[in-house]
Amino acid sequence: MNDRRAFTAAAVRLRPPASRTSATRPEDAGAISVTMLFIGMVVVLFVAALLGGGALFAARSTGYDLAQSAARAGAQQIDTATYRATGELRLDPAKAAQAAKQFLAAAGATGTVEVTAARISVTATSRQATPMLAAFGFDTVTVTSTAQATPTTGPPA
Repeated sequence: MNDRRAFTAAAVRLRPPASRTSATRPEDAGAISVTMLFIGMVVVLFVAALLGGGALFAARSTGYDLAQSAARAGAQQIDTATYRATGELRLDPAKAAQAAKQFLAAAGATGTVEVTAARISVTATSRQATPMLAAFGFDTVTVTSTAQATPTTGPPA
Protein backbone atom coordinates (compact mmCIF):
# COMPACT_ATOMS: atom_id res chain seq x y z
CA MET A 1 0.00 0.00 0.00
CA ASN A 2 2.87 2.36 0.72
CA ASP A 3 4.31 1.53 -2.70
CA ARG A 4 1.14 2.68 -4.38
CA ARG A 5 1.23 6.01 -2.53
CA ALA A 6 4.87 6.53 -3.41
CA PHE A 7 4.17 5.87 -7.11
CA THR A 8 1.22 8.28 -7.12
CA ALA A 9 3.24 10.94 -5.38
CA ALA A 10 6.07 10.50 -7.89
CA ALA A 11 3.62 10.82 -10.81
CA VAL A 12 2.20 14.00 -9.36
CA ARG A 13 5.70 15.46 -9.04
CA LEU A 14 6.46 14.70 -12.71
CA ARG A 15 3.59 16.81 -14.01
CA PRO A 16 4.45 20.39 -14.88
CA PRO A 17 2.81 23.06 -12.75
CA ALA A 18 -0.57 24.26 -14.02
CA SER A 19 0.62 27.83 -14.33
CA ARG A 20 3.27 26.85 -16.89
CA THR A 21 0.86 25.06 -19.27
CA SER A 22 -1.81 27.76 -19.26
CA ALA A 23 0.52 30.71 -19.65
CA THR A 24 0.22 32.46 -23.01
CA ARG A 25 2.06 35.32 -24.53
CA PRO A 26 -0.05 38.36 -25.49
CA GLU A 27 1.05 38.23 -29.16
CA ASP A 28 -0.29 34.63 -29.50
CA ALA A 29 -3.84 35.41 -28.37
CA GLY A 30 -6.32 34.28 -31.06
CA ALA A 31 -3.73 32.83 -33.46
CA ILE A 32 -5.32 29.37 -33.31
CA SER A 33 -8.78 30.82 -33.98
CA VAL A 34 -7.62 32.61 -37.11
CA THR A 35 -5.76 29.53 -38.33
CA MET A 36 -8.77 27.26 -37.77
CA LEU A 37 -11.05 29.75 -39.53
CA PHE A 38 -8.72 29.82 -42.53
CA ILE A 39 -8.46 26.01 -42.63
CA GLY A 40 -12.24 25.73 -42.32
CA MET A 41 -12.77 28.08 -45.27
CA VAL A 42 -10.27 26.15 -47.39
CA VAL A 43 -12.02 22.86 -46.57
CA VAL A 44 -15.45 24.31 -47.44
CA LEU A 45 -14.16 25.62 -50.79
CA PHE A 46 -12.51 22.27 -51.55
CA VAL A 47 -15.73 20.36 -50.79
CA ALA A 48 -17.76 22.81 -52.89
CA ALA A 49 -15.36 22.40 -55.83
CA LEU A 50 -15.45 18.63 -55.46
CA LEU A 51 -19.25 18.50 -55.39
CA GLY A 52 -19.48 21.06 -58.21
CA GLY A 53 -17.19 18.93 -60.37
CA GLY A 54 -19.39 15.94 -59.61
CA ALA A 55 -22.43 17.95 -60.67
CA LEU A 56 -20.74 18.77 -63.99
CA PHE A 57 -19.93 15.11 -64.63
CA ALA A 58 -23.52 14.17 -63.78
CA ALA A 59 -24.85 16.84 -66.16
CA ARG A 60 -22.67 15.54 -68.99
CA SER A 61 -23.75 11.98 -68.29
CA THR A 62 -27.41 12.99 -68.32
CA GLY A 63 -26.92 14.85 -71.61
CA TYR A 64 -25.28 11.82 -73.20
CA ASP A 65 -28.06 9.54 -71.92
CA LEU A 66 -30.57 11.89 -73.51
CA ALA A 67 -28.81 11.71 -76.90
CA GLN A 68 -28.54 7.91 -76.68
CA SER A 69 -32.21 7.51 -75.81
CA ALA A 70 -33.30 9.77 -78.66
CA ALA A 71 -31.12 7.80 -81.09
CA ARG A 72 -32.61 4.52 -79.86
CA ALA A 73 -36.12 5.91 -80.26
CA GLY A 74 -35.28 6.75 -83.88
CA ALA A 75 -33.57 3.40 -84.51
CA GLN A 76 -36.83 1.61 -83.72
CA GLN A 77 -38.49 3.14 -86.78
CA ILE A 78 -37.62 0.59 -89.44
CA ASP A 79 -38.91 0.40 -92.99
CA THR A 80 -41.31 -2.50 -92.42
CA ALA A 81 -42.28 -2.88 -96.10
CA THR A 82 -38.64 -3.42 -97.15
CA TYR A 83 -38.02 -5.74 -94.22
CA ARG A 84 -41.03 -7.91 -95.03
CA ALA A 85 -40.26 -8.01 -98.75
CA THR A 86 -36.49 -8.56 -98.68
CA GLY A 87 -35.52 -9.24 -95.06
CA GLU A 88 -33.19 -6.20 -95.19
CA LEU A 89 -33.26 -4.18 -92.00
CA ARG A 90 -33.15 -0.46 -92.71
CA LEU A 91 -34.51 2.71 -91.19
CA ASP A 92 -37.43 4.76 -92.42
CA PRO A 93 -35.60 8.12 -92.42
CA ALA A 94 -38.65 10.34 -92.00
CA LYS A 95 -40.16 8.33 -89.14
CA ALA A 96 -36.78 7.88 -87.44
CA ALA A 97 -36.02 11.62 -87.50
CA GLN A 98 -39.51 12.44 -86.26
CA ALA A 99 -39.28 9.95 -83.37
CA ALA A 100 -35.88 11.26 -82.26
CA LYS A 101 -37.02 14.91 -82.42
CA GLN A 102 -40.19 14.08 -80.47
CA PHE A 103 -38.10 12.39 -77.79
CA LEU A 104 -35.83 15.42 -77.51
CA ALA A 105 -38.79 17.81 -77.35
CA ALA A 106 -40.47 15.73 -74.63
CA ALA A 107 -37.23 15.89 -72.60
CA GLY A 108 -37.00 19.67 -73.01
CA ALA A 109 -33.95 19.55 -75.28
CA THR A 110 -33.12 20.60 -78.80
CA GLY A 111 -30.87 18.97 -81.32
CA THR A 112 -30.11 17.79 -84.80
CA VAL A 113 -30.86 14.42 -86.31
CA GLU A 114 -29.12 12.79 -89.27
CA VAL A 115 -30.56 9.58 -90.65
CA THR A 116 -29.29 7.15 -93.25
CA ALA A 117 -30.81 3.78 -94.09
CA ALA A 118 -28.39 2.06 -91.70
CA ARG A 119 -27.79 4.57 -88.88
CA ILE A 120 -29.25 7.49 -86.96
CA SER A 121 -27.08 10.14 -85.33
CA VAL A 122 -28.53 12.53 -82.74
CA THR A 123 -26.82 15.62 -81.33
CA ALA A 124 -28.75 16.76 -78.27
CA THR A 125 -28.34 20.11 -76.55
CA SER A 126 -29.87 20.51 -73.12
CA ARG A 127 -29.50 22.64 -70.02
CA GLN A 128 -28.79 20.64 -66.89
CA ALA A 129 -29.21 22.00 -63.37
CA THR A 130 -26.08 22.24 -61.21
CA PRO A 131 -27.34 23.07 -57.71
CA MET A 132 -23.91 22.69 -56.10
CA LEU A 133 -22.49 25.42 -58.35
CA ALA A 134 -25.33 27.92 -57.82
CA ALA A 135 -23.31 29.69 -55.12
CA PHE A 136 -20.65 30.39 -57.75
CA GLY A 137 -23.18 31.75 -60.28
CA PHE A 138 -23.66 28.59 -62.36
CA ASP A 139 -27.29 27.49 -61.92
CA THR A 140 -27.29 25.45 -65.11
CA VAL A 141 -24.79 24.22 -67.65
CA THR A 142 -25.40 23.66 -71.37
CA VAL A 143 -24.52 20.15 -72.44
CA THR A 144 -24.19 18.99 -76.04
CA SER A 145 -23.79 15.28 -76.71
CA THR A 146 -23.86 13.10 -79.79
CA ALA A 147 -24.94 9.47 -79.98
CA GLN A 148 -25.60 7.01 -82.77
CA ALA A 149 -27.77 3.94 -83.07
CA THR A 150 -28.41 1.27 -85.67
CA PRO A 151 -31.50 -0.89 -86.10
CA THR A 152 -31.10 -4.49 -85.01
CA THR A 153 -33.30 -7.51 -84.80
CA GLY A 154 -33.90 -9.37 -81.59
CA PRO A 155 -31.89 -12.39 -80.52
CA PRO A 156 -32.39 -15.52 -82.61
CA ALA A 157 -35.21 -17.74 -81.40
